[in-house]
Amino acid sequence: MARTPSTMLALGTPAPDFALPDTVSGRTVRLADVATSKGLLVMFLCNHCPFVKHVRAGVATIGRDTQALGVGVVAISSNDVDAHPDDAPALMTREAAEAGYTFPYLYDQTQQVAKDYQAACTPDFYLFNGARRLVYRGQMDASRPPSKGYPAVPVTGEDLRAAIAAMLAGKAVNPDQRPSLGCNIKWKPGNAPAYFAN
Repeated sequence: MARTPSTMLALGTPAPDFALPDTVSGRTVRLADVATSKGLLVMFLCNHCPFVKHVRAGVATIGRDTQALGVGVVAISSNDVDAHPDDAPALMTREAAEAGYTFPYLYDQTQQVAKDYQAACTPDFYLFNGARRLVYRGQMDASRPPSKGYPAVPVTGEDLRAAIAAMLAGKAVNPDQRPSLGCNIKWKPGNAPAYFAN
């Protein structure tokens, strides 16, 4: 399975705006609808990726826990659904229900939002503070799907949880942040951005 790392967008970057259809509610959701005065967690996910499947339950749990702390949470899928029909919006609706996602699961048909965030893989995580400035990006934790050379590591969400806790406590988030690792975003033919080297 291909392993693509996060691009590690520069800390301090303002949260790029978006207005995307939510496959759960059917409404258009904008950045302003989900960002709160405490912060916002943006996750790039998809349905079929083994890396996302591996952390799926942990994503659902961390989403609920983060919302309970007053931080906004949203997930976005930007994959080319013509080439990967398992990621189609109707199946995103089903996936959100089956996984227990309590946050909007948005469909980025043009892939422009993924480009705006310089997203490269699924899963990919971005944490913005109440001023909508990036304070954390990268992995949820060190867990990966078991494979040769990658021993089983429990899914804990510890890296992302530590960043959220520090942000809410008004402390500086540790700048020693590790890239997420996952399937590359499935770009439409001719649509891969310059930052995506694969």
